[in-house]
Amino acid sequence: MAKVSTSISIDADVKAQAQALFADFGLDLSTAINIFLRQSIRENCIPFSIQREVPNADTIAAMREADDMVNHPEQYETFHSMEDLKRALEA
Repeated sequence: MAKVSTSISIDADVKAQAQALFADFGLDLSTAINIFLRQSIRENCIPFSIQREVPNADTIAAMREADDMVNHPEQYETFHSMEDLKRALEA
């Protein structure tokens, strides 16, 4: 099978991290990309799930609470040490 050269744009950090990961498997970046492409063709799809990470209601509530703590620190008790926190919890 004839090979062709392809040029793609990749974030420099992503490329470096991917190269380090694939090197651990004994692969170079070109081989890893070829594995991905062949698997995509074999399965007739992208061979892994692609989905947005949507936080659940509890996580959204915690994020809102954290934002509120940052925006209104005067409304929240803070502690300077673990001992201070323990004393407050025991009170």
